[in-house]
Amino acid sequence: MDQTSSDITAAEPVERRRLPPEERRRQIVEGAVTFFADVGLEGKTRDLAKRLGITQSLLFNYFANKAEIIEAVYAHVYLDRLSDDWPRRLTDRSVPLRDRLLTFYTEYSQLIFEYEWMRIFMFSGLAGAELNRRYLHHMGTVILHPLLDEIRAAAPSPVDPQMEDIWNLHGGIVYIGIRRHIYQVPTPDDPSEAIAHAVDRFLGSFGVA
Repeated sequence: MDQTSSDITAAEPVERRRLPPEERRRQIVEGAVTFFADVGLEGKTRDLAKRLGITQSLLFNYFANKAEIIEAVYAHVYLDRLSDDWPRRLTDRSVPLRDRLLTFYTEYSQLIFEYEWMRIFMFSGLAGAELNRRYLHHMGTVILHPLLDEIRAAAPSPVDPQMEDIWNLHGGIVYIGIRRHIYQVPTPDDPSEAIAHAVDRFLGSFGVA
């Protein structure tokens, strides 16, 4: 079931607890993730502090400004969750290409089909924030462009897959999570079958077994 702000209990007040600085900072970042997922990136820091049960002055002991908080949220939700091993496994030609794709998208969907990931990503895009562009550039460089090379290597001549084809596959799989957390319409509890169908249709369109 999707979370909403009414379902989320405010974090235990951290101002009055003597916590190590790293633990307190982690609590603030995790609370900020939920807060911005609920209200969008336009949410005010005073409301974030209230949600966390701390003062704004304590909040700004750990972050110089709102932009630094957003940056920490971006790292926590997006970059820190990406596996450093994905590029190597996606380009390991000792493993069938279909198996590589299914493994990657199964693991990737488990990370991104979450309330916070989807809503912050959508809010960021609507606000014209830099987060989306940075993330998509990173995904394109580290995952999707190498994947295009693998598809081209596997496709029979003269078939020539293009980057737009890769984005269509990627976007179609991500859209399952968008339907679930943004449109709030029914989606498969286990998306693995839908992912397998998408991968098979994609590979089949280029004559890749």
